[in-house]
Formats: sequence, C-alpha cells, structure tokens
Amino acid sequence: MVRDHITREATIGQLLDEAVAKVPDNDAVVYADRNYRQTWTEFRDTVDKAAKGLMALGVKKGEKVAVWATNVPHWVTLQFATARIGAILLTININYRNAEIDYLLRQSDCDNIFVIDGYRDTDYVKTLYELIPELKTQPRDHLRSEKYPNLKRVLFMGPEKHRGMYSWNELLAMSVQTSDEEYAQRQSELSCHDVVNMQYTSGTTGFPKGVMLTHHNIANNGYWIGMNQNFTTNDRVCIPVPLFHCFGCVLGVMACLNHASTMVILEKYEPVNVMMSIETEGCTAVYGVPTMFINVLDHKLFSKFDFSTLRTGIMAGSPCPTKTMQECVERMNMKELTIVFGLTETSPGMTQTRFDEPSLEKKCSTVGKAMAGIEVAVIDPETGRIMGPEEHGELCCRGYNVMKGYYKMPEETAKAIDKDGWLHSGDIGKVDEEGYYSVTGRLKDMIIRGGENIYPKEVEDFIHHIPGVQDVQVVGLTSKRYGELPAAFIILRPGVAMTSDDVQDHCRGQIAFYKVPRHIQFVNEYPLTASGKIMKFKLRETASQLWPDA
Repeated sequence: MVRDHITREATIGQLLDEAVAKVPDNDAVVYADRNYRQTWTEFRDTVDKAAKGLMALGVKKGEKVAVWATNVPHWVTLQFATARIGAILLTININYRNAEIDYLLRQSDCDNIFVIDGYRDTDYVKTLYELIPELKTQPRDHLRSEKYPNLKRVLFMGPEKHRGMYSWNELLAMSVQTSDEEYAQRQSELSCHDVVNMQYTSGTTGFPKGVMLTHHNIANNGYWIGMNQNFTTNDRVCIPVPLFHCFGCVLGVMACLNHASTMVILEKYEPVNVMMSIETEGCTAVYGVPTMFINVLDHKLFSKFDFSTLRTGIMAGSPCPTKTMQECVERMNMKELTIVFGLTETSPGMTQTRFDEPSLEKKCSTVGKAMAGIEVAVIDPETGRIMGPEEHGELCCRGYNVMKGYYKMPEETAKAIDKDGWLHSGDIGKVDEEGYYSVTGRLKDMIIRGGENIYPKEVEDFIHHIPGVQDVQVVGLTSKRYGELPAAFIILRPGVAMTSDDVQDHCRGQIAFYKVPRHIQFVNEYPLTASGKIMKFKLRETASQLWPDA
C-alpha cells in the first residue's frame, strides 16, 4: 500500500517496532549457509540487548560507532542497535588497509570501533594493535590513545577475547545494567533528522569524505526503493552486496525494513552460495553489481539451481550491460529486475526503473525515472542552465534524500550542494521526453571497478611517495569483467630502474587491493594540451591499445 505522503517522520527504531507488530513471526534475518535465522521479534530482542549493552558501556547520543567487518550475522544487529540509541554507525570498507584506517579514525573523531578477525590477507586485529599500541597496555574501560584522542572503546564482533577489546558476548551480557526506563528515555530524545550513518567516499582531492546521512534520508529512500520493486511481507531478498556500502545497508536493509521483507544475507559474495541461498530460501529478489550477475550466469553449476521464485532485484553500482540484463530476465526469471542510480550523498537512490516497466528497452538502456519526492535535473556544468530533453549535462538532484553534508568539510559540502539545493553527482547524462534518465559519462575521472569507486588522484598521491617516482597518472581501463580497472603511467626519476611488480608490491597492504593498478606502463612524457595540461583521454586511448583484453 502506497503512503499518503512521500516521506514519513520516523526513526529507524520506530520502523523496526512497526515491522515486528506487522509480522512478528516472519523471518527477519537469515544466513542460508549456517544455522542462523531470526524472526522479526527475535531480531528486535537481540537489537535491544545490544543497544542496552552499548549504553551500559557509556556510548552517548551522537557518538560514532565504526564497524570494520564483512556481512557477519551481527552487522545488521549493530546497525539497528546504534540507531536505537542515537549513535552514528560509521561503516568501513572491508578492503581498507593501515593508511586508510588511520585517516578514517582521525578524520571522523571516531569514539568506538567494532572489528572481526580480518578479510582476505588483512588481519584487522593486528592492524588495530599496530595503530593503537595502547590496546595491549591499558585497561579496556580506560583506553586513552595518543594518536586518536576521541577513541574510547574497541570491540570484537565475536565471542573470542582479545586484549584491550570487549567481545560481542560481553556486550550483550552488559545489557542488564541498562534499565528499560533509561532505554526508553534515550529513544524519546531522538529525531529522525539526526545523523544515523556515516560512510566514507573517496574524493577528487585524494582525501575520503564522511557522508552524513540521517534516519529521514535512508529510511525514506529505503521505502521507495522497496516500493519500486513491489516488496511486501512475503518477499525474501538475497543480499550478497557489502553492508558497508549504501547498496547493502540502505537499498538492502532499509528497503526490507520498510516492507517487513526477509533479509537473506551472505557474509561475502560467492556465486554458488548466492545460487544456493536463492533456491533453499525461495528468494524473490537478489541484488548485485553487473559483475556479480555475470559470474552467476557464467558459472558451470548455474543449470543445477532453481531460480523460479525470483522476480525482481537491483542491478547497480556500475553501467549495466544490456546483454546481462536480458539474460537475468530470461535465465534467472527476473522479469521485474530494476536499476537504481545515485551515490552515497543521495542516500543513495535518485532514479530507478520500476518492477512493472512496460518496455524492456527502457529497463535495459536507462536508469529509470526520478524517484518519488526527488527532483532530478540535467544541468549545464558551465552555465548552471537546466537542459532540455536529449541535451547532455550533469545529473543533479534535490529532495529529502540529499545528505546533511560531509563531516568537518564545509567547503567540500558547498561544492557538492549548490545554493539552490542541487546535489551535483559528477555524472554526465540526459533525459528523454518520457522522463527516463541515462548516464553517458563522468565529469570527474572516477573509475568504477566492479562497483567500487576509485578516484585516480587518491592512487596517484600514494604512488607519488614511492622513492624514484617522478610523476604518475592513473586512468580507467575498460574491462570486460570489472567494467573498468585502474592503469598507471609512470615517469621515473633519472637513473632509477623499477618494474611493475615493484610498484604493485609497494601498494599492496597499504591501499585497498582494488585501487592497486593492474596494468603499469613506464613513460618518458605525457601527452599535453597547448596550455600544458595532461590529456588523460589520450592516456585512456593508449591504455586500451596496450591492454585490449583487460
């Protein structure tokens, strides 16, 4: 049933109570690959226990609670527990390494951080001990870090005990120290316009920016994301995308919350586990970036699984190939598959195709129409003029979904949101006579690798610090598998010898793996304009000639 009003003034905690009241015994959270299943009532009770435990530890309204973890079972518990008590969930990219974690802890004024053992070849616990040596010497209830003065607590998202950290079981056990009255009082102090989530997005300056999102931003966006897929309490949504991204924690979790649909979550993306989860749980929707769908469709075991319960879902994160979209419709039964376009700063959806889109061509070749309650415009980046149909310009939006701003970056916020309230996406596009938007390019040099945003400046700044590197330019290289890959053109200082392996080895372990240039070419000079500016488009052309099979 569609709302009477486009937006609602409700906190995430209030929406959780409504879901419990509506379908108390329906599954809320399921992990099909293990014995983990909670009804909405059970999930609410666990959330309340974790929230009371956080209060008992001393977590105040407005404190930042970072989570550096894959999609482990209590990730979503923590998302709701922090929202219940007015804390701000600070989501951390699971691929971050030492330098990125150091920057994030400093810039965010982080108060608390939850971690798991690690991911791939990164040991999260070891990383924190390296960055915060006081963890090994100070009592955990009196942590005072010289490097991170705001940091008060480190917690481990599991039963294991680590020196200087509270375990998840200890957190839940501490819930008895917070009375129902104190808990209710805290919730009564909250506003839906409070910041509830902070996500870091890479910036053109090379410094990631903390995007501040409110209950109002992400809860309402989640409602319409779900409406455009026709979600009901009977839907079961397979979520293999990362929860630290808006794709997981908003398009996934918030959409399910608003419609009391079931979240079938995967700890990490793995094609067979996706297919198994869809079949065993009777999923009606599945999310993914195009690469994820391609990996499922091309998997040798694809024909062994039953996709008959599927009908909808979201493909987003990078340009969606028409062939892949058609195969999802035909081979995975996803006749109501949708595409969402937006960015973290827009909570994240601004346009979306609908489940009942009358034209497959529109479903495949556009990013849909403006979502309810959101104005979308194509604006000339030079003059500020709003363009007409079929005219190219920057895709911008304004409405309830626009972020509160970048944390402690007023100048960057002013650049992103103009005086008329338009949030500038940095993407070039157009709109047709029927109101369907298409993305045709990017204003910035951003690279999108399998759904991960990479800003060349950030990678360039890091490589510049390698001894012997005089200059470096990073560009996007078209890739059949990932959409794009970062490629680097490096000028070395006179007399210096270096190989591609040397550069990659220096990057590994220091920056996220997906930012490490896959292909590197050493050059003596760059193509320049008459005014001396580097022509990156020429470097992109050279990259595609050098590595045509990327």
